[in-house]
Amino acid sequence: MAQEQSTARQRAAERAEATTGAAVRQAGRPRDMHIDAAVTAATLELLAERGYPGVGLGEVARRAGTSRPAIYRRWPGRAALVLAAVESRLDVPAPPDTGCTLCDIAESLTLFLAAYRTIRPDAYSALYAECLHDPVLHQRYLGSVIEPSRKAVRETLLRAVDRGDVRRDVDVDQLVDVIASFAHYRALFGSHLDDESAEQVVETLLRGAAVDYPALLSHSEALERRHLAADGTHQVSIDDPMRGSDRDTGAEHV
Repeated sequence: MAQEQSTARQRAAERAEATTGAAVRQAGRPRDMHIDAAVTAATLELLAERGYPGVGLGEVARRAGTSRPAIYRRWPGRAALVLAAVESRLDVPAPPDTGCTLCDIAESLTLFLAAYRTIRPDAYSALYAECLHDPVLHQRYLGSVIEPSRKAVRETLLRAVDRGDVRRDVDVDQLVDVIASFAHYRALFGSHLDDESAEQVVETLLRGAAVDYPALLSHSEALERRHLAADGTHQVSIDDPMRGSDRDTGAEHV
């Protein structure tokens, strides 16, 4: 108990020192962005090695070559620091608009998942649990971790409705919930959603939401054939998971 009280007093003193330092910095020298970068890199390194519970500010400071007060001057605690580090990895490009609904949704998810998978899956649930206790951090988590995948899928689906690819009576927000939530659901149980599974989810849902799914699939394959012919490459395209006979014979859809 005495040790815990001593540690708590030490951290309170560090926060007080950080607050004083922040006030001095506002009136004087600017914030050193090299320290920000070093602390972010050290946080991501520890997060990958030990998971969220293993990220200690003392070890972050040691690896970053700085001090705990310097960290507290920038972030109020571990959750804010780790969330900022995770946000630095989730800078996802805008969703593509090629005119191909299947291609665009698959590419949107692929871009998001490529960034999302740079963080170990168990870190997301642990970080979210701690952010729940702080309304500001909770909203930041939703905005930077949850919303990017939803935004990309929603924009693509709304364009698909306007093109007549997806039925107008479909509840787009519900469809977004199902598609975008798969990555977070898998992470909750300690694994990442792979690209192939993501494509299968999209195809399964669009079978019910599309005005004419076979036509949608044919359009997707025709566009990909055109792109492959233009750049001289050959690869397997988005495949219809129900075409088992094609897979049995080794046929590829391009």
